[in-house]
Amino acid sequence: MFQALRYRLLLSYLLVLASILSVFAIAVRVVFTQSLTQQLTAQLRLLGQGAAANAVFNQKQGRIIVGKGFSTPELIARERAIQWFDLQGHLITQQGKAVLALPLPASTEDSVQIQASQPRVQGVTLPILDKNDRQPVGYVRVSKSLAEQDERLQRLDLGLGGGIFVALILSGVGGIWLTRQAMLPIEENFRRLKQFTADASHELRSPLMAIKTNVSVALKYPNGMRPADAEKFEAIASATTQMVCLTEDLLLLVRTDQTPGRDRETVNLASMLADLIQLYQSPAAVKQVELKSELSTPIDLLGDASQLNRLFTNLIINALDYTPPGGTVEIQASQVGQTIFVKVQDTGIGIAPENLERIFHRFWRGDQSRTYSQGGSGLGLAIAQAIAQSHNGQISVTSELGQGSCFTVQFKA
Repeated sequence: MFQALRYRLLLSYLLVLASILSVFAIAVRVVFTQSLTQQLTAQLRLLGQGAAANAVFNQKQGRIIVGKGFSTPELIARERAIQWFDLQGHLITQQGKAVLALPLPASTEDSVQIQASQPRVQGVTLPILDKNDRQPVGYVRVSKSLAEQDERLQRLDLGLGGGIFVALILSGVGGIWLTRQAMLPIEENFRRLKQFTADASHELRSPLMAIKTNVSVALKYPNGMRPADAEKFEAIASATTQMVCLTEDLLLLVRTDQTPGRDRETVNLASMLADLIQLYQSPAAVKQVELKSELSTPIDLLGDASQLNRLFTNLIINALDYTPPGGTVEIQASQVGQTIFVKVQDTGIGIAPENLERIFHRFWRGDQSRTYSQGGSGLGLAIAQAIAQSHNGQISVTSELGQGSCFTVQFKA
């Protein structure tokens, strides 16, 4: 039980840490990407301003004349390109290879464009102003390949991802130690509580048996006893019987937790279930509930016969208690490969969805106003769950209010 709790605590801790580190990594990447984009935009803007200043508008010819201030090999080596356009957006000339395959933007006032398709390119468009009246006479667009930037971002992603992975590994190792240290006081308190429960239950057995014996003797020889006194003795006997059953259940739970592997032998579950069905046919008939079965034979399991008998007895009694007259309780047993399934299905009152996770808690019982028999101690399903877990099995339940419930016990053969 505590091992599973430690794993859940460790997993929760690692999930929270992973979330924090992921948010941090995303924030770092976003800030770094924006910084690279801003730096590249500033560089392209400077280059564009130089290219615009190097272009001259010839009034006689009515066109832009581009100077020779830029070296095409250098532009290619630095993965840059320059394009000159007239006012209508027609390309006049270009230098370099990293050109944008996009039309000019609608607004060409210092506009930034990014080509998302491969190859990825970023460009900045600036107007070319006439040196006399400072009116636009054309446009220049400077662009640069984003391959280098993408490579840097990829290295950043690898670094951040690797850092997160290493941090989680180291945190997991440390978390195992921390959760173990944190759970030690809880485990010790639980061990003491179980020991106290065992000791108290054991010490209660003797006085309870003494009370039960004396009450039985008094009821057996009622001479001189008033009728009212006889009723009181019967009430005492009933309460004593309930207390004895409760102490026996508590002792069984403690023993199941402390010695899960004792007295193991090969048990024929099909034969055991058939005997239980035969045993409870009469109580089911009294309640006008049909008790039927569908058993595959043989089904063998290595386990404690008495504990397994108690497990299925509790499930059958629980199904009969919560099934109204005219209902049905069916027990099914089958083996698929190395897995054994035993189902106890009823057409009873069902379990509310919010209570499904609590039905195996100790001393928990459903709403007494909806039961059809006197409720027990609330330990029946808890004992069944403990026995199943001590046999490396598990119990699951599906239920619908007003339709019934189905308890499925699963073992590894």
